Amino acid sequence: MDTLSYKTISANAATVEKNWIVVDAQAAVLGRFSSEVAKILRGKHKTSYTPHVDCGDNVIVINADKVRLTGKKWNDKVYVRHTGYPGGQRISTPKLLMQKSAPILVEKAVRGMLPKNRLGRQLYRNLFVYEGPEHPHAAQQPKEHKF
Repeated sequence: MDTLSYKTISANAATVEKNWIVVDAQAAVLGRFSSEVAKILRGKHKTSYTPHVDCGDNVIVINADKVRLTGKKWNDKVYVRHTGYPGGQRISTPKLLMQKSAPILVEKAVRGMLPKNRLGRQLYRNLFVYEGPEHPHAAQQPKEHKF
């Protein structure tokens, strides 16, 4: 017989319970909204959270084109990337990214808040971002989530 009356239970791929959640980004501040989405993707809102397992839920973000940024960040915030060639540094602002494609802005914000390893790449696959109020995941019967 064990002397402990309790055991620490670790989740694994077989025991984890994944749900589908719909989140509305309308009038939400980008950073605050993205941190909440990242927590859900990671699974930190569950009692069965295990750091090395993908135990988070699948998240559907709607109305990504209506997200807000505070202050002068639409023009002053800078996203820097490099092509890999000499002199290949490219700079873009949230305003330019929004004109190109609204979901990119939310995806970049959430991805930056996930772990930078294999687990983070797996978690990122559970994020689905759409510009308007419609999404093609009605068959999964997602639940609404308010922040």
